[in-house]
Amino acid sequence: MRHQYKNLLKRYSFYLGGDQPHVPWIERIRSVIGAFIGLMLVLTAAKFLGELSGLDEWLTASLGASALLVFALPQSPMAQPWAVIAGNTLSALVGISVIHLTNEPLLAMPLAASLSILGMFVLRCLHPPAAAVALIVVLGHVVHYRYAFFPVMVDSVLLVLAGAVYSNLTGKPYPNRPN
Repeated sequence: MRHQYKNLLKRYSFYLGGDQPHVPWIERIRSVIGAFIGLMLVLTAAKFLGELSGLDEWLTASLGASALLVFALPQSPMAQPWAVIAGNTLSALVGISVIHLTNEPLLAMPLAASLSILGMFVLRCLHPPAAAVALIVVLGHVVHYRYAFFPVMVDSVLLVLAGAVYSNLTGKPYPNRPN
């Protein structure tokens, strides 16, 4: 009987994160500190640039998800500079374009997200948080293409730069160099 419970637990632990690889605590701490420092630098710089330019929008909410990839999974293809910068910028451009084509949010949201995914496939810049950028643009009814460049592109560039400096200082090569 006990053996059956053990087998059931092992079999279904997959659904509760049992498939996640073990990450040593030192790597967890490195990732958390990196994300904190990186996001603080990016947000401070973006806020300063926003104040200089007189723009209220200086932050994109999906930056936290991008930071997870850049700082915790720097070896992932989806965390590489082209994926982060081009994926986020493209998705913002797609979301803004969709808003100009339709005023119906129930159509605009899935259309923006799915078309941004298609664009990321075409440009080879898959970055999961970027699909959220398209949704954020539609939900926020952002209609100015400027938003794609500031804050989205600028924040993405700053995050990648912070990630590169931090990762290389802590012994994790970033970005990946093709073999």
